[in-house]
Amino acid sequence: MADINWGVLFPLILYFIGVFMIGIYSMKYVSKASHKNGEGFLAEYMTGGRELGGFVLAMTLVTTYLSAGSFIGGPGTAYTHGLAWVFLAMSQMPTGYFTLSVLGKKFAIIARKINAVTITDFIRARYKNDTLVVLCSLSIVAFFIAAMGAQWIGAARLLQGAVGIPYRTALTFFAITVLIYTTIGGFRAVALTDTLQGVIMTIGAIALVFGTIVAGGGVSNIIQGMYQINPGLITPYGIDEGFATMSWVTSFWILVGFAVVGLPSVSVRAMAYKDSKSLHQGIIYGTAVSMLLVIGMHLTGAFGIVVVPGIASGDLVIPTIATSLFPAWIAGLILAAPLAAVMSTVDSQLLIVVGAIVNDISVNYVNPKLKNNSKIMARISFTSTIIVGVIIFLISLNPPPLMVWLNLYANAGLISTFLWPIILGLYWKRANTPGAFAGIITGVGTYLIFSKIWVRPFGTHTIVLPLLLSLIAFVIVSMNTEKPSDQIIETFWGI
Repeated sequence: MADINWGVLFPLILYFIGVFMIGIYSMKYVSKASHKNGEGFLAEYMTGGRELGGFVLAMTLVTTYLSAGSFIGGPGTAYTHGLAWVFLAMSQMPTGYFTLSVLGKKFAIIARKINAVTITDFIRARYKNDTLVVLCSLSIVAFFIAAMGAQWIGAARLLQGAVGIPYRTALTFFAITVLIYTTIGGFRAVALTDTLQGVIMTIGAIALVFGTIVAGGGVSNIIQGMYQINPGLITPYGIDEGFATMSWVTSFWILVGFAVVGLPSVSVRAMAYKDSKSLHQGIIYGTAVSMLLVIGMHLTGAFGIVVVPGIASGDLVIPTIATSLFPAWIAGLILAAPLAAVMSTVDSQLLIVVGAIVNDISVNYVNPKLKNNSKIMARISFTSTIIVGVIIFLISLNPPPLMVWLNLYANAGLISTFLWPIILGLYWKRANTPGAFAGIITGVGTYLIFSKIWVRPFGTHTIVLPLLLSLIAFVIVSMNTEKPSDQIIETFWGI
């Protein structure tokens, strides 16, 4: 116990208490919804009753997407590669704007019309194929469990490194917190905690970058120091020749900008806002917050090599900078930011997985009568949340190589599965079930192959060519097979 940094731990405990209180507050809405029919309960548990205002919408969207990669791994990479990685990370800034602009009003209107509370609800109504729905649901469960395992490991290592508590104790503490507030509060608790976490992330990012600049004697002095260490640190191309070519950096925007529309945990946010005013506010706030978070955290990592040199591991860059530059209690408040980044991503992913298990598989294919019994629906949802959490916890105790491999492909797998079925299904009347199957199989298959044998096709990021081939396959097959039914056209276009 003597090795525990209580000055850092105490602010983090206050943060966890705040998260618990939000879960308790949100529980009354879930409890009230559980007295309605099953669909009423799911609408509250999975979308918060579709009542998100602009600020909450922006915060839950941005914090869901900006995870440990943006607050731990990204700054750690910038520490090694310098400003090149900062320029690369800036492609994430329009994420909120682009997602809400592409999906916008039409997605929310359709979701309400077909009573969709998950992305696979949309897929079911648009393509009318059970096999496709089950395939998408299984994709969500597999890829998100892998992704969440890596996030939980990152959070536990952050607590271990910054506070000095054993890894398994840190993992248990983190897991219990996330499971409790997600289970008792559902989507509303997730959205509200995301808002708290977004505020903490923003304050932490601003404090870190300004603290680093001050400690380094100003930006000019830091840039000179970076140049002396390695001239490549201050160029947009990195320290390694061929690391950040123009074509690769440009195409990277597809993965972290345009293609995030295909992530279920991000796109479901476009179902949950209250009205048009909230949508427009969400776009503005989301873009501003993304800009502050992305630039602030990655500049901190890049500048850190001058201010706190010699950090051996990328995962320790932010904890080391925070504890080196600030008093313990302030460092604890600042380190709540990367912890919040992990939690805000994990809780959203957990809810998506539960939605796939409960709504997309159990209700629609195992026992459709469950829709009429809200209490049983609530019990199944709560139990599924706990079971999934326990599985992730067990994986995270001693993560196998398979989990690491799956995590590398988690986002790409989800994007390859959902991007074109969502966008084309929403805006192209000719999109049909065979086209969706062709697009998914082509996208996921070619990405897995290229990532092994052709990592940078034509100098671009690995995901670019598979997404292009997926689009071509989707369009060609759709054009040469039967058109969607008149009922689908009527539901989605009203004609």
